[in-house]
Amino acid sequence: MDVTDDVPGFAGFNLIEPSDYAARGYPHPLFTKLRREQPVFRWERTQGPPFWAITKYDDLVAIGKDPARFLNGPRIVLQNKPEVEDLFPKTLIQMDPPKHTDYRKAVSKRFTPGKMRHLHADIEKIATEIIDGLLARGLESECDFVHEVSAPLPIAVIGWMLGVPKADWPLLFDWTNRTIGATDPDFQTPGKDSRESSMEAMAELFTYFTHLVAEKRRNPTDDLVSVFAHLEVNGEPIPEIDVLTWCLIIVVAGNETTRNATSGGLLAFVENPEQMRRVQQNPALLPSAVEEIVRWTSPIIHFARTATEDVELRGRKIRKGDVLGLFYPSANRDEEIFEDPFNFRVDRSPNRHIGFGVGEHYCLGAHVARLELEMVFKHLLPRFAEIELAGPVTRLHSALVGGVKSLPIRYRLHANR
Repeated sequence: MDVTDDVPGFAGFNLIEPSDYAARGYPHPLFTKLRREQPVFRWERTQGPPFWAITKYDDLVAIGKDPARFLNGPRIVLQNKPEVEDLFPKTLIQMDPPKHTDYRKAVSKRFTPGKMRHLHADIEKIATEIIDGLLARGLESECDFVHEVSAPLPIAVIGWMLGVPKADWPLLFDWTNRTIGATDPDFQTPGKDSRESSMEAMAELFTYFTHLVAEKRRNPTDDLVSVFAHLEVNGEPIPEIDVLTWCLIIVVAGNETTRNATSGGLLAFVENPEQMRRVQQNPALLPSAVEEIVRWTSPIIHFARTATEDVELRGRKIRKGDVLGLFYPSANRDEEIFEDPFNFRVDRSPNRHIGFGVGEHYCLGAHVARLELEMVFKHLLPRFAEIELAGPVTRLHSALVGGVKSLPIRYRLHANR
């Protein structure tokens, strides 16, 4: 019997099958069993390349900090389908040293905590406008929180930071859904499969940003597209395709992860109302609550690495060329690292989660994501007197991003706030 076959509620769950995540959410009972019994598990149940499922926190950290022995470039995402040629250009997350180091260093000053402090007021203004629109519905109402708050906010912030005209922000939302969410039937182009849908969306995005980059070269402003349009590495302008992949990764990575952390964070408060009350009564808990939201939701399900040499890990022989799947939701529930890992605790300290990754590929936009989350819950939580689900939660068909497509809520607001 396969180690995965006798897990109640998750028997037969496939770690890289998008429909399984849509139907059953994160397989935490399965992750728990793997951490306990086979933390380095050879996963053969796939139509793509077999891989080693890595589920322990310490192992993910060690691999993430060892780019010489574990590469990003050959493969960053595992898929449960026959392998096909990868026609997509490489973005920052698929680069390895020295190129990754050079490219990241070239833009990192735009994403420092100090730079984010200068953006604080603007991001707060965007967040309050979106939340005010929700709360204007009246003291008692219902809505789909994804559509009203958690999707519009990161799109607005990313569009503003890139320098995309506000009228075009909906395009960013559509391209993201069809690129990252292409394995979901709801986001596929009619008559096209996931790969064709994703490539179509990427082509549209590249065409748009080709024109915007040209405009920013003529008339640069204080935005990211202007930065990318004039970016140099080692004294030389970067290739045009790399300018466009910078735009791509900011649009996609800056949207999906924050969107789903926001949705998952509100769902955590709905399911743990005593934790919401704690933040309402003590707003100083908000920064630690944001860290707990990231740990709890772990929006990225997995990334892959490829071994450059033979390695032994927990007694298992990993051969040169073998693929490893790093499962971040599992690491962020590791009992050896986190006390009461299956309890959502807004005062958790320390909280050494790796929801933003680890090592050289630590999320470049982590400061932006934290700020967005803090602004949403700073202005939203104090207003709620009561909140509950108003219907079923629907999840994205994806083994890469733990997406929430729909989060219907019913709420009552405090009349005097």
